[in-house]
Amino acid sequence: MAAENTNAKLDAFLAQVERRAYRMAFLATRQRDDALDLVQDAMCALVRHYADRSAAELKPLFYRILNARIVDWSRRRKVRSLWMRVLGARHEEDQDDPLEAIADPAATNPESATGNERAMATLERALRDLPVRQRQAFLLRIWEGLDVSETARAMECSEGSVKTHLSRAVHALREILEEHV
Repeated sequence: MAAENTNAKLDAFLAQVERRAYRMAFLATRQRDDALDLVQDAMCALVRHYADRSAAELKPLFYRILNARIVDWSRRRKVRSLWMRVLGARHEEDQDDPLEAIADPAATNPESATGNERAMATLERALRDLPVRQRQAFLLRIWEGLDVSETARAMECSEGSVKTHLSRAVHALREILEEHV
């Protein structure tokens, strides 16, 4: 019975965070497959190591794991990129996902849909351009709704550092997005 409760708790939690976690990973990697792999790996690690934790502990633990996976991916990519340049290999350009170009049938007004798409694309570009720690603080605090202490645990830093990163991120985003408001 306890195992069933644990499985149900984990299933509900993972279903709740999977889309936002994917978006966070995609913003960091800009590649669909890599983002999916990072999210899946973080979910598996959470289930494997922290299944017995309370529901309140799962969110900060999951985002700490996902954050670590994203940082590791970024480091590996930098090293790989350096070696590719040294060895003279060429990088393939990121390919756009053709499914993203399909019109949303739920969009009722083409003008507002286009405006929303442009605004979201601008926001995503602005988020991608933020330094990693600022982006993490913004996504965890604003998009995920974690409080300062949960964000600090997820990012493995102090609460003051979270506040500083978030403040800088918000100021940078305001400056970038000022013309779209």
